[in-house]
Amino acid sequence: MRCPYCGCADTQVKDSRPTEDGSSIRRRRICSDCGGRFTTFERVQLRELTVVKKTGKRAPFDRDKLARSIHTALRKRQVDPERVERMLTGIVRNLESQGEDDIPTSEIGRLVMEGLKKIDEVAYVRFASVYQDFQEVKDFEGFLGEMHEDER
Repeated sequence: MRCPYCGCADTQVKDSRPTEDGSSIRRRRICSDCGGRFTTFERVQLRELTVVKKTGKRAPFDRDKLARSIHTALRKRQVDPERVERMLTGIVRNLESQGEDDIPTSEIGRLVMEGLKKIDEVAYVRFASVYQDFQEVKDFEGFLGEMHEDER
């Protein structure tokens, strides 16, 4: 594993342990060149997924990109990082277990919205506003009205 600070290829693992949910291995590493310390995570990948965008364009599935979009929706919200990680792992496992290599963005968005709705309603609305491309205030009003009807 290359050092993110100096680029040296010679790093040593100082500590390894499973994450709380057991879905990955957390490794603390140290660079033998600059002494920098950093953490890596090792996860099982069941299959190579391809994201099919609305335009028809195809791109390799990127777990980190999905995590960034979820974290953007959760910005400045008090949510346990472990809970977010479990949600993210659950989404990825769900996608991998569907048996399809090609996953439409609509399916990914639906799964993220389901997960965020359970974790934080504000993040759920934030994500929905981008995912469903809200253009005006009335789009928010309609969405919030539907959200409250679903709760009844």
